[in-house]
Amino acid sequence: MAGTGAFPCDEEPDCVNTVTCLPTAVPTPRQLEYQDWEMGVFFHFGIRSFYEGHRDWDGKPMPPAGFRPAGLNCDQWVVSAKRAGMRYAVLVCKHHDGFANWPSKHSTFSVAQTPWQDGKGDVVREFVDACRRHDMKIGMYYSPAEWGNPTFQDAKAYDEHFLNQIGELLTNYGQIDILWFDGCGSDKHTYDWSRIVREIRRLQPNLLIFSMGDPDFRWVGNEAGIADLPNWNTAMGTRLSACPPGGDPSAKQAFWLPPECDCMMRWHCWFYEEADVETVKPVEELMGLYYLSVGRGANLLLNIGPDRRGLLPDADRDALLAFGQEVRRRFGQPLARLSDGKVTESGWEYTAKEPFYLDHIVIQEDLSRGEHVRRFAIRIQTGISGRMITLHEGRNIGHKAICRLPLLACRKVVVEITESDGPAGLREVTLHNTTGLVHRH
Repeated sequence: MAGTGAFPCDEEPDCVNTVTCLPTAVPTPRQLEYQDWEMGVFFHFGIRSFYEGHRDWDGKPMPPAGFRPAGLNCDQWVVSAKRAGMRYAVLVCKHHDGFANWPSKHSTFSVAQTPWQDGKGDVVREFVDACRRHDMKIGMYYSPAEWGNPTFQDAKAYDEHFLNQIGELLTNYGQIDILWFDGCGSDKHTYDWSRIVREIRRLQPNLLIFSMGDPDFRWVGNEAGIADLPNWNTAMGTRLSACPPGGDPSAKQAFWLPPECDCMMRWHCWFYEEADVETVKPVEELMGLYYLSVGRGANLLLNIGPDRRGLLPDADRDALLAFGQEVRRRFGQPLARLSDGKVTESGWEYTAKEPFYLDHIVIQEDLSRGEHVRRFAIRIQTGISGRMITLHEGRNIGHKAICRLPLLACRKVVVEITESDGPAGLREVTLHNTTGLVHRH
């Protein structure tokens, strides 16, 4: 169960400057581990990959005979993600159409009914094994809702179907890290969440649940890959319910629920289509999403739809690798870090012997006891003047705040926590010059 506590009341404009009204929930070690993963890749692959132009809930038939990924290679998926710096991967095991990417004994619409590997194949097994070979955290997406299944109209009977399939996924593939529930289509359906969650936690106690039931992390509220500001990690909700992006202000219990920003590599579709290959995001746009997700303390889950060969499309894979390379180029070799400077009562400071160029400062709060920084400032001393100048002011730091600055020369950098509601500390600070220019002094 997610860490509990009280809710940062940023919804109340009258109390923005009253830190006593902004208490925090406390995360579990597993939640902090998840936040350290920072970036993951989403793989939408299934029967719909083979039927161009189909959309969620359109009801168009997709016969299993069309599922023919002759070159399926999950190692190619996972190795590409690993090279791009992704720490976890989430595979669509069953989408809203009900097609099971594993030979489910509780479905007549699965890989077992396809000609692929004579009906003896198992995409989930191939994916899980590839993740383990390459040390990638394993996530399984499962859509609770399912169009075309008449049992869905009978809540109690459908709970059995739900539990039977989840039981297969959590029993037959070893330890997994994430169970990713998509709430689409479930808004008018009643699930026995108490029973479902109890069984999930019994089968895999270390599992992280996304969004529904007893969530450990939450949807950011859009599919654009962008976290809003301020981005607090605590939200209100009830233990066994879907938790909306901003929490439920009427609820009385608070949970540590860090947000995840999911988005598509392409503009239109989660699953592969031939029609939108020209919409693959360029590196600069992907970097913008990185700043607006990871740079605002959220995780980024970037989707690629493997193609009909069963491989990542060349354009998507190239963009993914270039994105990872650019993240490493900008942030892989800091000029200085927390241990190079001095921790002070109000934050941290660093003084260099000679002036240096600076254009990024990355700050992380120590979240082990919750989130306590409510406002912070960055000040510098230039290479000429001894006066400290305020360059940036922010609200939450959270897991990570990437502060992007115009290129400037400085001698001293100060990160100051200007407002907090409890003992606040910094976990890490790094200084960066991403331009490659060297200051001539």
